[in-house]
Amino acid sequence: MSVEKISAIVVTGFLGAGKTSLVENMLKYAAREGSELRFALLINEFGDCGIDREILQGCDIGKGDIEGEKIKGCARGKIVELANGCICCTVADDFLPAMEDILRSDPLPTHIVVETSGLALPKPLVKAFAWPAVENRVTVDGVVALADGVALADGGVAGDPQALALQRAADEALEHESPIEELFEEQIACADLVVLTKCDLLSSAQRRRAEERLQPWLRKGVRVVGSSLERPVPNSVLLGLHARAEHDLDSRPSHHDGGEDHEHDDFRTTTLTFGELQDPRRFHERLARAVSEHALLRVKGFLAHAGKPMRECVQGVGVRLVRRFDRPFAKDEARASLLVVIAQRRKEISDDAFREELRRTLEIDGL
Repeated sequence: MSVEKISAIVVTGFLGAGKTSLVENMLKYAAREGSELRFALLINEFGDCGIDREILQGCDIGKGDIEGEKIKGCARGKIVELANGCICCTVADDFLPAMEDILRSDPLPTHIVVETSGLALPKPLVKAFAWPAVENRVTVDGVVALADGVALADGGVAGDPQALALQRAADEALEHESPIEELFEEQIACADLVVLTKCDLLSSAQRRRAEERLQPWLRKGVRVVGSSLERPVPNSVLLGLHARAEHDLDSRPSHHDGGEDHEHDDFRTTTLTFGELQDPRRFHERLARAVSEHALLRVKGFLAHAGKPMRECVQGVGVRLVRRFDRPFAKDEARASLLVVIAQRRKEISDDAFREELRRTLEIDGL
């Protein structure tokens, strides 16, 4: 029987476009409606630009509530803050461990809201949801892009270009230097829904002009909805888009598709299957060497020890490997070992050749 996946919503948009208000109102709507929604928030900002303080103050969350207790005035949930800048440049080091932390919550959230840095390219982040660590448990229900209506009506794309430039200069993790206009196009072209903010400050003519400027980058069928502080977008519009965006990447054009200036989002996933370990200590030494020699980003899987009734669970981020015995093998279960490894793609070596390199380093064929 298939397990229903947790719905994730990715919220993108420049600094000042209204991401904080949108996320805060999602929580307040859920609380007012008395719904059973449980939100986990993955907040990707840094320094004074972060939305965490504003959300916490606006929802009256105390220190002890951040770890999953009742969020006063809002809903029940968990908040994880990534405070080191552009999430699309740090998916392996930051995003995946944070997602795994959320997926260990009890009870699990019904929705995960990922609020990106205003400088993040959304497509690499959506692509990360297809990684083995999360793909079986979470689906991207939709990408919601916020666009500043006043800025668009005035001929720009960001309400405060100077603040955006300062944010870019302060983000040491940022590995792409897309022009602001190009980055805006990326956000709109990846969206399943576009929210035009600050509509209360626009005349009818200005709103039409703002919406017209969005049209060249909207994918077929994507709608634009207006919002303001007094009239926010309800959850009934934001949730339930059913986009499965991680399986729909080809329809989301990017200036970086096939380019060389953002290769950090091009990863290789390799699955290795082999038999029981006769010498587990020696195998773990070889695994540590493989992580170092092949610059593996992630390692995850299960190992069968000869003569042992329980399987060993292995998880690693970079050189940090965590091992534990999680459960006995079932009577009808094959006593086999399986590892999934993720590494950055190297152009000089094919997927098959990379797999054989790993097998030789681990000496799998000699088991």
